[in-house]
Amino acid sequence: MKLSAMEVRPDALLTTWADGTPTTYPTLWLRDNCPSAFHPQTEERVLDLLTLDTDPVLLNAEQGAETVILHYADGHVSHLPLALLEAHRPGSPASDPSAIPPRLWHADLTPGAVPRHSTTQILATSHGLRAWMEDTAATGLSIVDGLENRIDAGVDIACKIGFLRETNFGMTFEVVSKPDPNNLAYTAVTLPLHTDLPNQEVPPGFQFLHCLANEAEGGGSLFADGFALAEDLRMADPESFRLLCEVPIPFRFHDRDADIRTHAPVITLDRAGRVCEIRWNAHIAATFDMAPEIMPAYYRAYRAFMAMTRDPAYQLTFKLKAGEMIVFDNRRVLHGREAFDPASGFRHLHGCYVDRGEFNSRLRLLARMTH
Repeated sequence: MKLSAMEVRPDALLTTWADGTPTTYPTLWLRDNCPSAFHPQTEERVLDLLTLDTDPVLLNAEQGAETVILHYADGHVSHLPLALLEAHRPGSPASDPSAIPPRLWHADLTPGAVPRHSTTQILATSHGLRAWMEDTAATGLSIVDGLENRIDAGVDIACKIGFLRETNFGMTFEVVSKPDPNNLAYTAVTLPLHTDLPNQEVPPGFQFLHCLANEAEGGGSLFADGFALAEDLRMADPESFRLLCEVPIPFRFHDRDADIRTHAPVITLDRAGRVCEIRWNAHIAATFDMAPEIMPAYYRAYRAFMAMTRDPAYQLTFKLKAGEMIVFDNRRVLHGREAFDPASGFRHLHGCYVDRGEFNSRLRLLARMTH
């Protein structure tokens, strides 16, 4: 897009774009983003900002074919690409292909409506990979089907995105009933809705659970959109919502080999006030330690959210089949499991995590490739 007008002030360049949008670029910002300020190969900034005057003076500006040519009082000349000025307007975040708006859901999301993609499509083309990842990001979960009957088939899909996240449970983990468990996931009991590892400073991002066998009676999977729960609570009970956003609580996991703790709120908001993370796991929430005068109100808020997680109006339930893999945003979607009878048949899921940073990086790279 071209500029229809420019006005030069010593401290700023005032522009009007062809669509009529005005934008102000402070002079120091213009110098800080001059192409000469960046390494030509790595594109990392090499300019030492302290070598510039505190208040550099802009003298003149002229529009070229693809750039704006800027002249400064110290003799420096910048050729700033119009594309850079358009993409990075002060006051407006740059576009981000990974910033996919969440589609909130309740029990209206039926098992048949969960986004479903085939292993073949995901592995075959960048278009297939991107379509699956965008669906997963928007809904918070998806099903991948047609996986081979081998332990690493799901890991192969995860590694198409990026590096696996290693935790104290390993690089991957087996969800089976076993003796001497160090986590309720490794038992046959009911698992209420929760997010994994809120005791970590940064909980894992996307979780991959590949079903290798699910022959036992029971063992159905349970999911809920934590963002939908939080937004409904915001509307119905603003004070409880505020407390769950503002008061950090202790989370702790410990066994023979680890003692991992953090304090964090149940609901985290981004800088625009949107819900961006849920930490909910009543089993590893440690003893509350907030000030006693707010504890009664906090318990009321905590119980209100807990009651919502038990409400069928928010729940999606289905039973994974061998060869299917559920993929979900662990910092958004709560997951759980019905109890099952291990004597009635074998149940085996193989899991791993990929962090949100890796997921978002892959989406950005795929956007470059498929445009």
